[in-house]
Amino acid sequence: MARIELKQLAHSYHTHPQQPEDYAVRELDHVWEQGKAYALLGPSGCGKTTLLNLISGLLQPTQGQVWFDDQDVTGFDPQTRNIAQVFQFPVVYDTMTVYDNLAFPLRNRGLGAQVIRSRVQEVAEMLELSHVLKRRAYNLTADEKQKISMGRGLVRSDVSAILFDEPLTVIDPHHKWLLRRQLKQVHERFNLTMIYVTHDQLEAMTFADEVAVMIEGQVVQIGAPHELFENPAHTFVGYFIGSPGMNVLPCQLDHGEAILDGIRIAVDPALAAKAQQQGGQLELGIRPEYLSLSDETAPGYIPVRVSHIEDLGTYRIITVRLGMHNLRVKLPEEQSLRGEDAFLYFPPERTKLYAESRLVNQAITSK
Repeated sequence: MARIELKQLAHSYHTHPQQPEDYAVRELDHVWEQGKAYALLGPSGCGKTTLLNLISGLLQPTQGQVWFDDQDVTGFDPQTRNIAQVFQFPVVYDTMTVYDNLAFPLRNRGLGAQVIRSRVQEVAEMLELSHVLKRRAYNLTADEKQKISMGRGLVRSDVSAILFDEPLTVIDPHHKWLLRRQLKQVHERFNLTMIYVTHDQLEAMTFADEVAVMIEGQVVQIGAPHELFENPAHTFVGYFIGSPGMNVLPCQLDHGEAILDGIRIAVDPALAAKAQQQGGQLELGIRPEYLSLSDETAPGYIPVRVSHIEDLGTYRIITVRLGMHNLRVKLPEEQSLRGEDAFLYFPPERTKLYAESRLVNQAITSK
């Protein structure tokens, strides 16, 4: 396994890129630590696969370097980098047995039959393929074929890293859950460096130690799943992570309060001062889970109009109208509302402020 470092790495498919928008991956410095599981998360077209292919060597970067441990591997191909890559659609040898598919990369490296047998059986057991080892691959299900494809990467103990490019897209929801669990077990058992590309926040948050969120070729935040949920560093992270995502509303500030369509909302005074110090476009952000909604008014509660109720079984999503804007509130199923008129409370300790889409926090000291 390798420590992977990206130094001023960027890539464009244009011959002569001029603007930031010309880059599929904008300039990035980051370290992927040895033995950890990472996810690249973002919508289609945001640059996730391009970044993965820069790490693997399938693409040469427009600028910057890729280092594995203390070696610059920027000019190396995937084989020389010793990378295992699993793609969106299963890549298997249909005429071979499952055992031979899994053994193939080990035989290519000249390992002995006993070592191969031991390693194949170990990986097959973890991926629940032991019962089909003697069967040919052509008549297996899609999820079984994808397990084989994953297994060919996992069976090698000497790889620098294993890269997964949307590996569960073609798998049904139940088997997705099983495969995510199995991948997590494999990672914990073998201490493999894994980087996993997905547009599915559930896959990313349940698989990875750290998640890198991307939008328009830019990594806007890297952190543990709970950090991305509790403290989104960018409004896109707040919107993209969570079900539903964070409410983000344009606002102004006055005397330590946020002003939205003339309505005053209490926020942390220190954050309000820092946001004013920064300047630029200001926004208020709060997750639906942290808003309180009641039939009765109380100090700090703001009148709103209930416009839609979505019952999801164990909880409900309530859409309310505040001024000219809609907000979503997540309520437990047992909480009832009597009518369309209600009162909303923003807890100041949970209410975020963003300046030019970036989180205002205590680290900010100057403009």
